[in-house]
Amino acid sequence: MSSEKPLAGKRALVTGGAKRIGRGLALALAEAGADVTITYRGSEFEAEQTVADLKAIGVKAYALACDVRDEASVKAAVDEAEKLMHGLDILVNNAGAFETVALEEISVAEWDAMYETNTRGPFLVAKAAHGILKARRGRIVNIGSLGGIHPWATHAHYCTSKAALHMLSHTMAKAWAPEISVNCVAPGMIVWGEVSAAYEHFAEKTPMQRNGRVEDVAAAVLFFATAPHFITGQLMVVDGGLGL
Repeated sequence: MSSEKPLAGKRALVTGGAKRIGRGLALALAEAGADVTITYRGSEFEAEQTVADLKAIGVKAYALACDVRDEASVKAAVDEAEKLMHGLDILVNNAGAFETVALEEISVAEWDAMYETNTRGPFLVAKAAHGILKARRGRIVNIGSLGGIHPWATHAHYCTSKAALHMLSHTMAKAWAPEISVNCVAPGMIVWGEVSAAYEHFAEKTPMQRNGRVEDVAAAVLFFATAPHFITGQLMVVDGGLGL
């Protein structure tokens, strides 16, 4: 292991890694030397492009279709990822859903769907990977949200699902120690690509005077992926101080 490639020889699985934040996390892990498998649900084209970009970095990379809401789909994907990469050391539970709905207008179906992806999904993936990661003294990094700490009036089902994921991360850390370290990264306002003026007021309210970028989240994930194994059960907020 070199300081330039601290994850050389490691294998990482990133759920929802085809685009946006998940893609950035996958690329950052690859730049650090890890072989990477990403999962996708409906973004096959984007997944293929991300895999090509990962391979261009010089690591082994794969994309697997997976619905994190479905236990059989999850188990098949985790098993295949381990087979393809000949092991699994790092799981990044990134796949998630986001939606804006007034609290009084959220339907039961919308409420349940949010939890299926944001809370049950990470549980199912982590459960499926538990035995593999335990044997390899691996790591889990869950992607939570500033919304799981601060209430957003028009995102009640999203906020509560992420708050539940934060507690799940703490519980996993306690239940699966000492073999597996489990931590959580909670991004604030993260932008990528073209940014509309609608986001500018968030930047103005942020002490660091800008919105977050994917690389900010990736740096936090890399910290937990490379930090001492003793660091577990932690929630790192990446928001430039927006939540203060």
